[in-house]
Amino acid sequence: MHYSGLALKLREQIHGFSGKLSPHFSRPSRRFIEQMIYGIQASGNVKLSEISRSLNERIALIKTETRLSRNLAEDELEEALLCDIAKMGARRVHKDTLLLIDPTDVRKDFAKKMEYLATVRDGSTGELVNGYWMMKVVGCEAEGRRITPLYQSLYSADAPGFLSENDEILRAVELISAHSKKRGVWVMDRGGSRKKLFDGLLDRSLRFIVRLRSDFGLAFRGASRFALEIAATCPMPYSEAVVIEDQQGQRGYTIHFGFRPVKIPGRSEQMYLVVVAGFGKEPLMLLTNVELKRTRKSLWFVVGGYLTCWRVEEAIRFVKQSYRLEDIRVRGYQSLKNLVALVLCAAYFAAVHLGEGSNLRALAHNVIKASKRIFGVPVFHYYAIADGIAAILRRSSKGPLCASSPATPTDRQQWLFNTS
Repeated sequence: MHYSGLALKLREQIHGFSGKLSPHFSRPSRRFIEQMIYGIQASGNVKLSEISRSLNERIALIKTETRLSRNLAEDELEEALLCDIAKMGARRVHKDTLLLIDPTDVRKDFAKKMEYLATVRDGSTGELVNGYWMMKVVGCEAEGRRITPLYQSLYSADAPGFLSENDEILRAVELISAHSKKRGVWVMDRGGSRKKLFDGLLDRSLRFIVRLRSDFGLAFRGASRFALEIAATCPMPYSEAVVIEDQQGQRGYTIHFGFRPVKIPGRSEQMYLVVVAGFGKEPLMLLTNVELKRTRKSLWFVVGGYLTCWRVEEAIRFVKQSYRLEDIRVRGYQSLKNLVALVLCAAYFAAVHLGEGSNLRALAHNVIKASKRIFGVPVFHYYAIADGIAAILRRSSKGPLCASSPATPTDRQQWLFNTS
């Protein structure tokens, strides 16, 4: 494999991709954005020291890190990058594309001086720990595996201007729906079972599929009832065999499903409670305003659409793990938000940009081969792409194309990090 040729092609693609991001930025800012995307890809890390080292500049490493840190504090960077990615990703959002909302956490156990550090609940363990919240949105076709990273924003409940998680969710919805012209179907897990969120989606004339809590109140046949009460009387004429994959392997289920027409109290819009039995003692209850007919195909779009959340759960985790997002160490709040937005750009480059067009698909194939995975490339290949990009760029002694000239190490210690 000709690593030097692949490295040059990757450098060219990163240069071209970075040029599409906010061309109205000043030249120094555009150079900074390219260097950061290149450094995040090459190092597989968000630590500024590792990003700086991967740039292979001729100046002292501390000077590179200081410059990156200074530029990272720019006030309007996050907003501009989120807008650019939403605009680019909107081309991949079609009428029935699923838009999966995933509020998650960035855990910082040992941090003490990071600005507006707050208490968050770890989504994996349930523990209350130091950290930040992060709002993520990815696009995916029904029953598909390929994702489009569309939005990623870090926030703190202790920061000035913070209103609520609902406000953060609706901020993401507003940005993406504006660029996608309201295409797509918004999908949320049980955490989205809130009247304010339903009002926000309905007021914007957006379609959605949301898993309900059992005690969520609905209007059914002229009376107000809990969702679980309505589900208990729902006929379920359809059945399907499904296989759920997770870290423990594959598990098979036979599920039964049906629906009831319902409304949200205080709203006039017709909605449907889709009930799915077979995953546990309590049925799965999905509220949707997607128009349903009494056919298996119509109902399965809603059921399969929600199950896609489970199917691409590993894909959603890939951004946090591939770039070691929880190793983030900058202190300033704006710098934290900007760095998370730059990681979104790096993830979009790896997950979407490298697969666009036949020439780029061939490049992506070679990138995956370079990942040297012992057990081969899994069906979900984003980890392999991220690893492959890093492996190729690390073999090059040159930095991004925006650099004026390749690195020439000036002391023996720097030579240790300059492999070709």
